[in-house]
Amino acid sequence: MKRILWLIVTGLLLSSLFVSCSVNKAAEQKGPPPVQVTTYEVKAGSASYHDEYPATVVALNQVELRPEVSGYITEISFKDGQHLAQGAKLYSIDQQQYRAAYDQAIANLNVAKSNLVKAQQDADRYTDLAKNDAVARQTLEHALADLASTKMQVEAAEATVKSVQTNLRYSDIEAPFDGTIGVSLVKLGSAVTTGQTLLNTISSDDPMAVDCAVDEKQIGRFNDLLHSASNGKDSTFTIVLPDQSLYPYPGQLSFLDRSVDSQTGTIRIRITFPNPKRMLKTGLTCNLRVRASSPTAALLIPYRAVVEQMGEYFVFALAGNRVTQRRVVLGMNINDMVIVNNGLVAGDQVVVEGMQRLRDNSIVAVAPAGTQSSGQPAHGI
Repeated sequence: MKRILWLIVTGLLLSSLFVSCSVNKAAEQKGPPPVQVTTYEVKAGSASYHDEYPATVVALNQVELRPEVSGYITEISFKDGQHLAQGAKLYSIDQQQYRAAYDQAIANLNVAKSNLVKAQQDADRYTDLAKNDAVARQTLEHALADLASTKMQVEAAEATVKSVQTNLRYSDIEAPFDGTIGVSLVKLGSAVTTGQTLLNTISSDDPMAVDCAVDEKQIGRFNDLLHSASNGKDSTFTIVLPDQSLYPYPGQLSFLDRSVDSQTGTIRIRITFPNPKRMLKTGLTCNLRVRASSPTAALLIPYRAVVEQMGEYFVFALAGNRVTQRRVVLGMNINDMVIVNNGLVAGDQVVVEGMQRLRDNSIVAVAPAGTQSSGQPAHGI
């Protein structure tokens, strides 16, 4: 009885094992299910993009204000940060000593002129007498010498007047050009010294300049832009402000520096921008954007379609119900797209979603085009 029971159990176990093996074998023959993917059709089109360069805003004109005469500050005629017109009064330095020196110089000049009148009269009188031999020759010569000496005294007095008048004029410090003045570094009553004490800094503010360094290989390109008829008339040059907003006014390429920096291999360029609202400030850091266009139709694909492996770039291209891994040569990044210089042709379908489970020659099931999304690239290029 036990033997019969053992034979029955053994038969059941063998039957179960046989069924299991058959199921596994069928599953193996069937293979893994297709990978769900979304594709993008490669199209040729014009590629317009921007090159970006780190840049700094600078004033076209900036001057440190220092006194031309010494003394005490008696007046400050502006508010810190005020926009001023050329010739606006900024500081006054105590004028008492300069006014007194000027008055004295004027008095000395009047005395010299009076002496000149007397010397001229004496010379004229002795000259007339000498014509009739009514005066000694020596007396005439002394009179003429006195006249010449008096003339030189008048010239010296006039020079002194100009000198002290200059000092008096310099005791009032004026804005040398239209611009914005900074914070005053001296207060009322401060003692200042000729050419040494820094009073303030004033800089022009409209237009403003943006300086940046570009690779020496770009000299030809920027030289063409400099002499282009559209320079400054379109949005070829724009800047991105620190808050990532786009400055609303386009710029104009002003000049390329005279020489290349031998240590960095770069050359400085300057672009001028209108600044009617005083948004641009000296020293502001920004990104200069230079618009460029591909000379021929370019192939564009989304960043997220690209896979990087060991420094090379690949995409999965659709071939029937399978995908093949293709090596591509990439060009310029344009927003969330990238130019493909080699490896694809117009009309190819590349996978943009579902690449994580793909291998070369994987079987795929393509999702409807409407399910494509605009997410970020799987790999930064």
